[in-house]
Amino acid sequence: MAIIMLSFMSENIVFVPDFQSLMLPCLQVIEGENVRSFKDIVQEVAEKLGLSDEQRITNLGKTGSRSTFTNNVNFALSYLFMAGLIEKPQRACFQISGVGQALLEKKSEKITIRFLSENYPSFAERQKKWRKLTERTIDKKNGDASDIISEEPPEVILEKIHSILHSDLAQELLDTIKKNSATFFERLVVRLLEKMGYGNFRPDAGKVIGKSGDKGIDGIINEDKLGLDVVCLQAKKYDDGNSVSSQSVQAFIGALVGKAKKGVFITTSSFTPSAKEEAAKSIDPKIILIDGQRLAQLMIEYNVGVTVKKIYEVKRIDYDYFDENEL
Repeated sequence: MAIIMLSFMSENIVFVPDFQSLMLPCLQVIEGENVRSFKDIVQEVAEKLGLSDEQRITNLGKTGSRSTFTNNVNFALSYLFMAGLIEKPQRACFQISGVGQALLEKKSEKITIRFLSENYPSFAERQKKWRKLTERTIDKKNGDASDIISEEPPEVILEKIHSILHSDLAQELLDTIKKNSATFFERLVVRLLEKMGYGNFRPDAGKVIGKSGDKGIDGIINEDKLGLDVVCLQAKKYDDGNSVSSQSVQAFIGALVGKAKKGVFITTSSFTPSAKEEAAKSIDPKIILIDGQRLAQLMIEYNVGVTVKKIYEVKRIDYDYFDENEL
């Protein structure tokens, strides 16, 4: 049984079966004439696989309030239904079909999306349509779209596409920042910290005070109206390969002494290991380092320099809702 998903909880690794490895166990617990509810299937599959309580309740992804295991069972049942291996005789209930029973009699060792595509024409046709739709979106330089589609459910594919677009946007942001002046970059980091809530979202909380080439403080954020609690900023617009050194971090720390107890050092490139060590050692003042990748992610998260083009809601049927005992 393939178990590929993991998380760290209380320093223990928690493994959760992926949805493809659950398709055969789901079909096996539905075998027979009895109609099984979604909840019963989840319970019986967990028992069949000998999963711990932690494995059953762990949530590894964006699956709402459901555990990852329950969500993966939902995916598995959806694919079995699309292939005609199971039926839905009642709300939120499943029963094996003649086609599904015939498959179990063959003693197959596993069921995968690739297996369903190769053996069930209706399922293969659906996958073909999905492949054509998705291949128009996936950037080929990031991988072979067919490999992704053949082994993943649509929701996971959409997340991967979103990740590709997100990564491209982050790189475009950094490239654009580097083409602008150092003064622009200083204004940008002040604006970003304001958008993140430093200064309690007051429009006059932050200001740029540094000059190009300055080794001191480039900007400040007053976290309260009287300016009793101040965050000082240093902005370094460097190209890739030109990392911020420990000497630069030391200079920033020295500039904060007697002025502020908090400092944020932001660069478009990266920090050397010794620079990170220097910042980690500093307790008073406390220093936070933000490299180019983190900068781009924060800009996207807080909508600085980007705009929301379109929002898509991905919905799926909630079998729990259709349980007679839940209404």
